[in-house]
Amino acid sequence: MPKIIVNNKEVEFEEGMTVLQACELAGAEIPRFCYHERLSIAGNCRMCLVEMEKSPKPIASCAEPAVEGMNIKTNTPFVDKARKGVMEFLLANHPLDCPVCDQGGECDLQDQSMFYGFDRSRYSESKRQVKEKYMGPLIKTIMTRCIHCTRCIRFATEVAGITELGAIGRGEDMEITTYLEKAMESEMSANVIDLCPVGALTSKPYAFEARPWDLKKTETIDVMDAVGSNIRVDTYGWEVKRILPRVNEDINEEWISDKTRYACDGLLKQRLDTPYVRENGKLKKTSWDNAFKILISKLKTVNPNEVAGIVGDLADLEMMYSFKSFFKKCIGSTNLECRQDRIYINPNERMNYIFNSSIKGIEESDLILLVGTNPRLEATILNTRIRKAYLKNKLKIYSIGDPGDLTYPYQNIGSSTSIIRDIASGLHDVSDKIKKSKKPLIIVGESALYAEVGEYIFETLKNFLINNNFITKDWNALNVLVQQASRVGAIDLGIYSINDDDNFSFFNKLRNNDFKFLYLLGADSINIDKKDKFVIYQGSHGDKGAEIADIILPGAAYTEKNGLFINLEGSLQRAYKASYPPGDAREDWAIIKELADRMNKSLEFNNIQQLRESIYKEIKSKTVEPVKITKKIDFKEGNISIKTIDYYYTNPIARSSKVMSECRQISKRFLSTGIEKAS
Repeated sequence: MPKIIVNNKEVEFEEGMTVLQACELAGAEIPRFCYHERLSIAGNCRMCLVEMEKSPKPIASCAEPAVEGMNIKTNTPFVDKARKGVMEFLLANHPLDCPVCDQGGECDLQDQSMFYGFDRSRYSESKRQVKEKYMGPLIKTIMTRCIHCTRCIRFATEVAGITELGAIGRGEDMEITTYLEKAMESEMSANVIDLCPVGALTSKPYAFEARPWDLKKTETIDVMDAVGSNIRVDTYGWEVKRILPRVNEDINEEWISDKTRYACDGLLKQRLDTPYVRENGKLKKTSWDNAFKILISKLKTVNPNEVAGIVGDLADLEMMYSFKSFFKKCIGSTNLECRQDRIYINPNERMNYIFNSSIKGIEESDLILLVGTNPRLEATILNTRIRKAYLKNKLKIYSIGDPGDLTYPYQNIGSSTSIIRDIASGLHDVSDKIKKSKKPLIIVGESALYAEVGEYIFETLKNFLINNNFITKDWNALNVLVQQASRVGAIDLGIYSINDDDNFSFFNKLRNNDFKFLYLLGADSINIDKKDKFVIYQGSHGDKGAEIADIILPGAAYTEKNGLFINLEGSLQRAYKASYPPGDAREDWAIIKELADRMNKSLEFNNIQQLRESIYKEIKSKTVEPVKITKKIDFKEGNISIKTIDYYYTNPIARSSKVMSECRQISKRFLSTGIEKAS
């Protein structure tokens, strides 16, 4: 490996590194504003100046490639003077409004001016004033503070994939704008707030809410989709004030979607904080004691086969395992289901329902086939990985079904199931391209798995990959893109009702009115014809499930309890308690445990530790090497139509959020671009 000398210390560096990166390897701290390791190099802030031997002028270390034998100094009087000069120019037009700036306390300009700048200003001329820009309901702009680092422009163009930010004017008159003063369309747009090193772009919903040092910070997991993005929840008392991304190279890098970031105000609204019982057609507040008594007395009047339970999209493993244990030990019923629609699943082996190639593995692929999926709306973070892989590998992307604008080019090869048959039998051009590729990816979405056709599509593609040796220990090209945070964990725990002849036996029984007693565990997306059914709803929000319930048991939201989640690639992650449930609401597993105790029945655990041990044991039994069980399915004629997703309204928390409601209104106004085209 080549070597470079930094402050008289010799270090090895990889070919292609910049001087700034080599200096960091040597432990030298280099200030910067425009440079960001996940964006292209701009080299326009000049804060990273260093001294290089035999160079009469300081060099911009972020833009200079490191070369064997370079001798770099980062802490000489020459470098110090250069940095002070750059900082003085940056502050020449910068307003002195730190006390009222939301970036205060976590501002790069504040920190670096303290360390590298002068302690007083020599500038006495008039400062420039820049008109504020409108960028939508999420991003607040005070563009007079902008230092023209262009991080936001590069993010929108390179990572988000929608060229909606740019610069107009030159020099001092340069301005960052959306050109037509419209809201940003990308579902990743608010990441520019984290990238902005000053207070030019800040969070509009969080404006003047709190100072960073007043907030309690909790590292946890997001549940708005199945990706399981790593996040930090900042709370002030009980209230969740904001959500920020955490770095996890394997999952979300350091980005999060706008829904992940801003649905948190829904945690404050439409909350269930006390039990309710329906009397004379109206829901009335009641005590836990009374709610349990009515529930137990009603259970005694029905046959165990007439009792059914449905698990919602945001459920953690603890509540699902205790729910299953309650049905088994206390009721004697096996009528449990985690699906809220007729989506085909094959739980015979774990690879049939997870994203086997892994999110990070997308970057290694050389061909992608999307089958009945719109990853931009179903898993926004995963879509940015596909875009990153496209830019890096220039890979070819094909789609069966029309997903709209995905932020990268792809070829739509039709929407008929006959295309799947032709690919499997080698009659389609794409079939040869998959066979010639080294690491292909086939991503199957829920729209492709819908109803009876789903079985043919999934099993045929799986057989095709097994026959062509694309499901191996080193690379598994079969990927199922689930949309719900709870889905993989629920299938791991066996919360489904299927048999050899019927994958949708639960839904058929529901349609035939075989169930008289329904227990909804946070399930709000299922369409139920209530008729004479007695419905229990246990959840955190007064949403669709609570509307039809006869008894409501208030539970905790994902930020209000410690919980385990399994993301779409099968990784077990832990969410930590950042807040606490409002009013009389309780943690869900504790509600089920008390209900069992009142029925004088014992579950498979007595406390949270035993519950988690049982879960770990159950999950461990699932994580085994794939045995490649194949199933031959006769051809079924059908059309793969990608279902419309109401992106900002996918769960009870998002539907309760005022910010998500505003985003939804704006997205409906876009015509043939961005979100409207993608949905």
